[in-house]
Amino acid sequence: MRSMTGYGQAAFKRGGRTLTVELRAVNQRFLEVKLNMPREYAASEAELRGMVQENVARGKVDVSISRGGVVTGEIAVEVNLPLAKAYVDGWRQLQRSLKLKGDVDMSVLLGRSELLRVTERRENSDDSDLKALRATLQKAVQAFNRDREREGKALAKDIAKRVDHLCDLQAQIARRVEVLVPELAARLKQRVTALLEGREITEERLLQEVALVVERSDVTEELVRLASHLDALAQLPRSREPAGKRLDFLLQEVHREFNTIASKSADLDVTNLTIEARSEIEKLREQASNVE
Repeated sequence: MRSMTGYGQAAFKRGGRTLTVELRAVNQRFLEVKLNMPREYAASEAELRGMVQENVARGKVDVSISRGGVVTGEIAVEVNLPLAKAYVDGWRQLQRSLKLKGDVDMSVLLGRSELLRVTERRENSDDSDLKALRATLQKAVQAFNRDREREGKALAKDIAKRVDHLCDLQAQIARRVEVLVPELAARLKQRVTALLEGREITEERLLQEVALVVERSDVTEELVRLASHLDALAQLPRSREPAGKRLDFLLQEVHREFNTIASKSADLDVTNLTIEARSEIEKLREQASNVE
């Protein structure tokens, strides 16, 4: 079991240059991968995103790729001449329209960072640079997963403890249901006798009424399904596969069964046990929101 939240980092150094990859993730119902990287890697964005998606099932993952260190290649400045010309033409048109005095000169273009772009002609080929990026990203993903597994162990321990508590509550309800029939019969006989003002009721008639009450309050099917769902829940903390969505589904089913038991039973002890169970389920749902 893994947590959705985590952090991982890896770095690659060569020839005075450093390539750093960082991954951060927070809770989210579905998977979203966002990459922040130098534009020279833009052509490989789909591939890099796919490497993350192969290792993560849920959560919002931010991937940051940065380069630093000493420049070892040739530096070049690229000028966006069409854009610069458009700026100058625009200012001249504005000057003519408003009949402004003065000349359009370099001051018009100062501070326009989009007109100039600094590039580096690296000594290493693009293929080798991309290869280094792939390896560094893979190491960062591995560190990221180790961090999520560490937190996942704590989540699994807490979830297992709460599922054990739900299993105990289910067992208590089952034991209580077993002894309810004679109690219901005695209770019903008292009520009927009171209503008849002391006149006797035949045993056959009483058995018919008891049978109707027992049938309406029978929760055997619910207890069987509940035991099955709880058994599946108990296995999830040991799973190596993403378990968050299945955990959400099973908790929904467990909650439905406890609700049905509560609505069908007229016994105070059973009602109190279902209230305690639903409180525990809410705590489990909070934990499930952190599970991948």
